[in-house]
Amino acid sequence: MEIPPKGAIEIETVLPASVEKVWQAWTAPDIILQWFGSDPNGKGIAAVLNVQPGGAFQITFADANGTVHTCSGTYTIVEEFSKLNFTWEWKSEPGVVSFVTIILTPEGDNTQMNFTHADLGNESKHDYLNGWNATFLKLKTVLDKSR
Repeated sequence: MEIPPKGAIEIETVLPASVEKVWQAWTAPDIILQWFGSDPNGKGIAAVLNVQPGGAFQITFADANGTVHTCSGTYTIVEEFSKLNFTWEWKSEPGVVSFVTIILTPEGDNTQMNFTHADLGNESKHDYLNGWNATFLKLKTVLDKSR
């Protein structure tokens, strides 16, 4: 395994779905809105995903208390059903850019997801480790319901 760049978090998890369904959860706007955001009672508002190298994405979601968040970035690597790499920036923190890598590996009827969010630095006020872990619990729930 590669050593992640300084200021990175890594999460490895097994998701209850095929790599095709997990890929779709990351790349289909209607599905990403069902699980994106760390608030268990939050909701997706809008998602535009141009999933190709050089393509941009923007996702807006709200916490249960009404706080709205928007993240955006550009896809740098798109290998269907196996790897996504993209830049990450919050609308509320312009110019603070980090990088996300997602690697999907089939594991029987499930998918091993290796997730890295790198180059976090100290500029962002977000708690990425807890935020992504909470977000992935929602992803697991959505995938489990689609079985």
